[in-house]
Amino acid sequence: MTENVLTREIALRIGLAARVLPDVSPRHLLEVLIEKLGSPLTEEKLSHVTVTQLKTGLGSPDGEEDTEHLDVVSIPNYKEAVRILWGEAADAGLPEPMHYSDGDMPGSIRVAIASNTAERMDGHFGSCLRFLVYQVSRDELRLIDVRSALDAEEAEDRNAFRAELIKDCQVLYVVSIGGPAAAKVIKAGIYPMKQAEESEAPELLAKLQTILAGSPPPWLAKIIGVSIRERVRFDSEYLVEEEAE
Repeated sequence: MTENVLTREIALRIGLAARVLPDVSPRHLLEVLIEKLGSPLTEEKLSHVTVTQLKTGLGSPDGEEDTEHLDVVSIPNYKEAVRILWGEAADAGLPEPMHYSDGDMPGSIRVAIASNTAERMDGHFGSCLRFLVYQVSRDELRLIDVRSALDAEEAEDRNAFRAELIKDCQVLYVVSIGGPAAAKVIKAGIYPMKQAEESEAPELLAKLQTILAGSPPPWLAKIIGVSIRERVRFDSEYLVEEEAE
């Protein structure tokens, strides 16, 4: 290991690739890459790494192939890791953010989504590569910003840095978030929503739009500025319509 001196670029690629591989540390990934590609690692060698090499190398904690453990990491994760190791742009597959000015979408809320891959909700709060920021109303959905979280690695308080990064958002969707991190997010005025099952961001937000158009729960109604009286009136009208049917 000592004979392999990593350049900043290679170290960055390995660190980013490890983030999209559940339960895989940068050190473990580095060991596998050296085993498969040889030392010293170079950008040229990384450009030839394959999904099969990662699967067999990361099949189990000791680096031996274990078909049961292979299922822990999905093929899209392996492909994303390989893409990162090859040095392709980290934002590949992302659509361009749309223009948005305050007041464009009355009654809308701002939502952050922890993401590692294209336009997907597949990130953990403390390790995701980026936050996708959307403006969401009952009838419209816009991706208005993509915010890299890479600089959080150099922050004294990584969780506080990430919370500050999305402090203009009212809702956050993540695969997981720890207690201390959630406390910082809530303190920033953001409501964290854990979704263990990964999904496409537009599909997830379409469900949120349905809730906005219907009878939102108290915490969400408060965010969008619906008064208690309006919520009670809406619920009463909804019940009358249900009974009439």
